[in-house]
Amino acid sequence: MKVLLDENVPIQTLDLLSRVLRGHPIEHVDRLGWKGKKDRFLLPDAASAGYELLVTKDSNQLSDPDECRLIKASGMHHVRFRQGDGLRGLGAAVASVVVAMPQIVDELAAVDGQRLVKISGINPTRRRHETVDPSQDPPPYW
Repeated sequence: MKVLLDENVPIQTLDLLSRVLRGHPIEHVDRLGWKGKKDRFLLPDAASAGYELLVTKDSNQLSDPDECRLIKASGMHHVRFRQGDGLRGLGAAVASVVVAMPQIVDELAAVDGQRLVKISGINPTRRRHETVDPSQDPPPYW
């Protein structure tokens, strides 16, 4: 599946997705020279170039009738995510996209027609790790 990352997707995501989606061509709008291109031009150009899936942080597109018509007319799958503020928000967004995309691509490869996908984000304020002080709670062979 040919994947295009919109300009609002952190560029760091490109290399990571290229590793987890081997065999799927992935490109970023910036590297194509399409940065700043309005969606009314970007979507038809991307579809004409053979892209099948657009990843974007622009969650308002589906609230705009004109944008919805453009997305529908493109025939591309539309995958969106949210990003919080600061470096934690960036990290959570990149992680969410990278973790979700292999399953999304597999799922979309098996469907007929266009799909709209919303990635559930990782909560950067919730602890995602456990810390142990080995002087207080040593592992069995410490």
